[in-house]
Amino acid sequence: MNIQLNTSHKLHLCKIPVLAIALSILLMSLVSKRASAQDRTITLDEAVKLGIANSKNLKLAQSKIDEAVSQYNQVKDNVLPTGSVSLAYNRAEIPYNHLAFGKAGIDLPNSANAYLGIVSLSETIFAGGKLKYAQQSNQILTNIARLDADKDRDQITYQIISAYYNLYKVLQSQKVVKQNLETIDAQIHQSQRFFDQGLVTKNDVLRFQLQRSNVELTGIDLENNRKVINFDLNILLGLPETTQLAIAQINTDHTELGALNNYIDTALSNRQEIKQLDLRDKYAETNIKNISANTKPTLAASVGGYYVDVSGNPIPKVGNFITPVTVGLTASWKFSNLWTNKNKLSEARIQRDEVAINKGIAVDNIKNEVNQNYHAYETALDKIKLLQTSIEQAGENNNILSSKYKSNIASATDKADAETLLYQAQINLELAKADAGLAYYTLLKSTGKLNK
Repeated sequence: MNIQLNTSHKLHLCKIPVLAIALSILLMSLVSKRASAQDRTITLDEAVKLGIANSKNLKLAQSKIDEAVSQYNQVKDNVLPTGSVSLAYNRAEIPYNHLAFGKAGIDLPNSANAYLGIVSLSETIFAGGKLKYAQQSNQILTNIARLDADKDRDQITYQIISAYYNLYKVLQSQKVVKQNLETIDAQIHQSQRFFDQGLVTKNDVLRFQLQRSNVELTGIDLENNRKVINFDLNILLGLPETTQLAIAQINTDHTELGALNNYIDTALSNRQEIKQLDLRDKYAETNIKNISANTKPTLAASVGGYYVDVSGNPIPKVGNFITPVTVGLTASWKFSNLWTNKNKLSEARIQRDEVAINKGIAVDNIKNEVNQNYHAYETALDKIKLLQTSIEQAGENNNILSSKYKSNIASATDKADAETLLYQAQINLELAKADAGLAYYTLLKSTGKLNK
C-alpha cells in the first residue's frame, strides 16, 4: 500500500519538471524564431534594387524632375491666347448739374448709372522668337535635372556596393578568425599535454595562449566594425535597423582589364557631368538668342467686346445699352534695345565661354579619375595573384614547422610565427578579393557605366 502511494507520488512529481522543460523549449524556439526573423541573407543585386527603391535622395531627385517639367509646361502655356472678362457698375451723384454757356446752359441729371462689361482675347503672333527660346531653355533645364537624378542614382548604387563589400570583408575576416581560434585551441591542448609530459616548457604553452588573446582582440575589432557597417547598410536599404545582414557569396571572377584609352573614351561619352555641360552650352546659346530677340519688333492680335448700359436696371433693355466689338492688330518695337542690349549679350557670351572652360576642367578631372581607378584595379588583381602564392608558401611552411614541432625539433615560437603568417595571408587574400571587386565597381562608376 505504501509502495503504491510512493510510486504515484514520484510519478506526479516527475511530470512537473518535464512540463517545465517542454514549455522552456517552446519559449526558446519562439524567441529563436523571432530573433532569426530579423536575419537576412542578401545578394548584391538585391541590395542595389532595394536601396534604389527606398532611397530618399532619389525620391527628392524625382521631385526636382517633376518640378522642372511643371515649369516647362508653364512656359508652354505662355503661347496660348490670354483672355479676360469683367463687369463694373458705377453710379454718379451730380449735386451741381447746371452748366452755363452765356445765356444758354445745359442741365444734367442729379445722378447717373452705368454698367460696363468687357470681354477681351489677345494672342502674340511674333515676339522675336522669345517664346520659342523660353521653351527650349526650360526643356534643357528639365534634361539637366534628369541627369542629376542619374548621377544621384549612380552615387547611391556605389554607396550600397561599397558598404556591401566592406561588410563582406568583415564577415570573411571573422570566418578566418574563427578558424584560427579553433586551430590555436587544438595547439594549446596539445602543448599542455606536452608540458604535462615534460616535453615543452610552460613558456611554450603561454605563447599559444598569448596568440589566442591577440586573435580574440582582432575578433572584437571586427565585430565592432561589422555592427557599424551593418547599421549603415540597413539605413541605405531602408531595412529595420536591427536586421542582421548576411552576405551571399560574391563573384570572385574578376573582369580582365582592357586598354586605358577605351575606359577614358567610355567615360567621356557616358559621364553625366559631360552631358550636363553640353546641355548648359546649349542653354547658354539659347540664352544669347533670347536676349538678341529683345531688339526685334513684336506683333499681337486682339479681339474685344464691350457692353455699356446707362440704366439703373441691371437687366439689359433695348435702347439703354450699346455693344461695340473691336478687332485689333498691334505692332510695337522698342528700338532703344538696340543700344541697351549689347552689355546683356556680352554677359551671356561670357557665361557661354565659362561653360566651355568648365567642360575642359571636367574632362581633365574625369581622365585623372579613370586613370587612377584603372591602376587601382590593376594593382588589386596583382595583389590577388601574389597573395595566392604567399598562402601556398605560408601553408607549406606551417606544415613543415608543425611536423618539426611534433617531433620536438622546432620551438613553439617558430610554430606560432608560422601560423601567424598563414593566418595573415588568409586574411589578406580575402580582403584583396573584396578590394578588387570594389575597385572594379569604382572603375565602372568612373566610366559612367555603373547602372548600364
